[in-house]
Amino acid sequence: MAAQTYDVIVIGAGPGGYVAAIRAAQLGLKTAVIERENLGGICLNWGCIPTKAMLRSSEVFDLMHRAKEFGLSADGIGYDLDAVVKRSRGVAKQLSSGVAHLLKKNKVTVIMGEATIPAKGKVSVKTDKGTEDLAAKNIILATGARARELPGLEADGDLVWTYRHALTAPRMPKKLLVIGSGAIGIEFASFFNTLGADTTVVEVMDRVLPVEDAEISGMAKKAFEKQGMKIMEKSMVKQLDRAKGKVTAHIEAGGKVQKMEFDTVISAVGIVGNTEGLGLEALGVNVDRTHVVTDEFCRTGVEGLYAIGDIAGAPWLAHKASHEGVMVAELIAGKHAHPVKPESIAGCTYCHPQVASVGYSEAKAKELGYDIKVGRFPFVGNGKAIALGEPEGLVKTIFDAKTGELLGAHMIGAEVTELIQGYVVGRQLETTEEDLMNTVFPHPTLSEMMHESVLNAFDRTIHF
Repeated sequence: MAAQTYDVIVIGAGPGGYVAAIRAAQLGLKTAVIERENLGGICLNWGCIPTKAMLRSSEVFDLMHRAKEFGLSADGIGYDLDAVVKRSRGVAKQLSSGVAHLLKKNKVTVIMGEATIPAKGKVSVKTDKGTEDLAAKNIILATGARARELPGLEADGDLVWTYRHALTAPRMPKKLLVIGSGAIGIEFASFFNTLGADTTVVEVMDRVLPVEDAEISGMAKKAFEKQGMKIMEKSMVKQLDRAKGKVTAHIEAGGKVQKMEFDTVISAVGIVGNTEGLGLEALGVNVDRTHVVTDEFCRTGVEGLYAIGDIAGAPWLAHKASHEGVMVAELIAGKHAHPVKPESIAGCTYCHPQVASVGYSEAKAKELGYDIKVGRFPFVGNGKAIALGEPEGLVKTIFDAKTGELLGAHMIGAEVTELIQGYVVGRQLETTEEDLMNTVFPHPTLSEMMHESVLNAFDRTIHF
């Protein structure tokens, strides 16, 4: 049987793959997308979305305990972990079904199965019904990534969990160890700590949330410790001894090893790209430490083969993958494509308090040789923050002193993951401090802090 021919075949239907497929179809290209597990990929099913649903539950739980502050009363406050998980899974299922609808609406052919690329322009898919042979001039790799597992710290689903196990938690941990304080680790630490777990976070780097601005990381650490978390920086879990109902962790810090006992461990030590079994090596694709090497337009160097999203390397963010998907589809269709600028992609962490940033940190800007001006504005100086009962936080901005260019913005506090987009747009439009100063921000809003932070960088703060 002759191979079914398409203009574009996308392997992987996560936030990079399904968006690429839809955009390609919109541009008149005959498109197929291949997915081996769930439409929407890790993000919609086992990452971004279900974690936010669970964190929303813990946020409401925390607010209920603060009812008296708002003139309210709430007695007998409790939670049902199974119900929290069920709601989270329901949200994920709803959005995955939505992706199926969008693909159908845009006339994208969906093939469920495992794909390999036996030759340039050829795709073989192993499905429940057998093997399908496909052909396309353009193939987009969007196979994503999975949790990294370190020797001796492997997950077993019982005592030691990955993010997947944590999202369908079979029990509420009493004494929890989280290995790694990046976004995944700290979000789960925040969730379980809020619900009452005695939580310890171990981070090998010198500070929690190590990709963030150092000042913001420091404020986050203080907030977490105030909530009862134990934070161990410059520390490493060397060994896990597993016994019935408990894990003894050997934690090295300052050249000394101490043993600590937990009933649950969550390993969040990064991710590895899903590059195996695709036939990439035989095609001549350059794979570096489980990630496909590409140029700024996501081209692999093999004609007609592109790689987007997590498989193409950092930053490992869904919105970066989606933008790359659109860019590659438009490039294939002969449109003017806009490459992703990593320094203009916002990073958001949905712990409590939330953390968000875009652009260069203060240290990075200095390292790059910029003469900088730094602005700061605290939440305690903002009327809306006080009214919300959220007075702790900071908005920090960094400018090129010579040109006024916004080099970076860093935030910690309530709803900063929603606020950061204002600065993202500013960077995209090459906004200067004058543009931001002359912008009228609505009152009363948290966004006024964004304005005040800019004013502060140039010694013009009004409200603090």
